[in-house]
Amino acid sequence: MATSKTRVLILGAGFGGLELASRLAEDLPDRTEVALIDQSDHFMFGFSKLDVMFGRRAAAEVRCSYRDLQKPNLTFHQEHITEIDPEQKRVVTDRGTHEADVLVVALGADLDPGATPGFVAGGHEFYSPEGAEALRPVVESFEGGVAVVGVLGSFFKCPPAPCEAALMLDHYLRERGRRHGSEIKILSPLGIPIPISTTTSEAVLGVLAERGIEYSGGGGSRVARLEPGSGEPGSGEAVTVDGRKVAYDLFLGIPVHKAPPVVEASALAVDGWIPVDQNTFATAFPDVYAVGDVASVPMPRAGVVAEGEARTLADVLVAQLAGGDDPAPFAGELKCYIDFGDDTVATVDANFLSGPQPTAVFNPASAEQAAEKEQFGSSRRRRWFGP
Repeated sequence: MATSKTRVLILGAGFGGLELASRLAEDLPDRTEVALIDQSDHFMFGFSKLDVMFGRRAAAEVRCSYRDLQKPNLTFHQEHITEIDPEQKRVVTDRGTHEADVLVVALGADLDPGATPGFVAGGHEFYSPEGAEALRPVVESFEGGVAVVGVLGSFFKCPPAPCEAALMLDHYLRERGRRHGSEIKILSPLGIPIPISTTTSEAVLGVLAERGIEYSGGGGSRVARLEPGSGEPGSGEAVTVDGRKVAYDLFLGIPVHKAPPVVEASALAVDGWIPVDQNTFATAFPDVYAVGDVASVPMPRAGVVAEGEARTLADVLVAQLAGGDDPAPFAGELKCYIDFGDDTVATVDANFLSGPQPTAVFNPASAEQAAEKEQFGSSRRRRWFGP
């Protein structure tokens, strides 16, 4: 007699959702029926947004369509989630109701530009595909002046991103002969760029200093509000938590991050986010899990972290559904790429959970690591979306 398949419902088709769906397709094609829900029709790597912003790639070129997901046991649904019931493992969307045997929440973190007074009127965000695409003509028309890369929330995805954006802007302006008339400043709540490693942060700060980029970090340096000014050059001001006013001509901001409202409204949320067992990513509800930015674990929010968590969760589910020993816990290892904008890329090899304390090793920028980063993206495009 045929054995019924386990219904696995994955909410969110980012790094975590895509990796988990791929693993279940590989390891449990005959044991699972996977439904993947996302409100968008495409996926875009975070680093591709910077490529779009600085004119290196067209937005259409770097979109990965969910229509291309061709897994034997996977169905994709482009729907907006309106309710999550973890007790019943039931999800309501704008198109219907889905029920599951195993529910995985991988909805990431939402951006809230409106949470910072003055930002919508006086700044530009580059963390969403739409924001990056809208910034492209703005950056092209920037003839010089003071450019500020500012963080608006107390935590944010991809901690090196402000430095990466500043370095890429520096190269962009140099190529166009506009750098001599410009200043680039970073305002970040992180006291040092890579908080877990003073040595790595000193290396990054050294590169910023060589490029003439000013880094101001610490909780007081978080941008609390913008005063857009009159529109005249230098009339805009970024006001930090500690009361400083930094004049700017161009403000590139990383908005406040928050959990999606449907998560906040669910029984899963504690202080807005979903607490999980960091070894298995199980929530307080049986057969309900969470990975990625929406989950509370002692790790930075980043796509590569969500991917690693999803791999561990896949091991957990394979062991449960197919039998086998309990898998090793999530090691907390990741490689972070920092694009310098000049066809070279630096990397940071970090480990958050395997040792007595987190570690990070900085590998100086090189063309070889730029090729490695390209391979990182292309390998995942093939793995998740097919050739």
